[in-house]
Amino acid sequence: MFSLSFFVFACNSKSQLKVGDKIPSFQLKDQDGNTFDINTVLGKQPLVIYFYPKDETSVCTKEACSFRDAYTAFSQYGAKVIGISSDGVTSHKKFAEHHHLPFTLLADTSNSVRKLFGVPKTFVIPGRVTYVVDKQGVVVHMFNSMKDGEKHVTESLEALKNMK
Repeated sequence: MFSLSFFVFACNSKSQLKVGDKIPSFQLKDQDGNTFDINTVLGKQPLVIYFYPKDETSVCTKEACSFRDAYTAFSQYGAKVIGISSDGVTSHKKFAEHHHLPFTLLADTSNSVRKLFGVPKTFVIPGRVTYVVDKQGVVVHMFNSMKDGEKHVTESLEALKNMK
């Protein structure tokens, strides 16, 4: 029991990014195997970065499809949508093709970016957190909910609407 408690505590020891924080610099492979560098989009457009537990699971699929269905609205705000999980490039490619996802999925197989953002775990399940980031790379909204994947989309759109 002690080792499990320590494991959960150790995984959550880094503080989570909050509104007003600047996002960290990172690079990950996208679903096509290309290296995506966050610095290439900072300063150009708002970002919606959502962390999710796993490709093809029920809530994660509903969440991804909700982002897909609202993609035109995100585009109208000039926002780039980025989904991040610990699944690999091949899994992301299949997930994106299966559900016709028009946005970037990043493979954080070592959970290094999840740790940089301080995304918490629920027991051993990776957290589901969405960050809306302005052009300067500053978090303007954060939403954390494991169960309501679709609300990540409505929360993000509302935050973008409220940005200048």
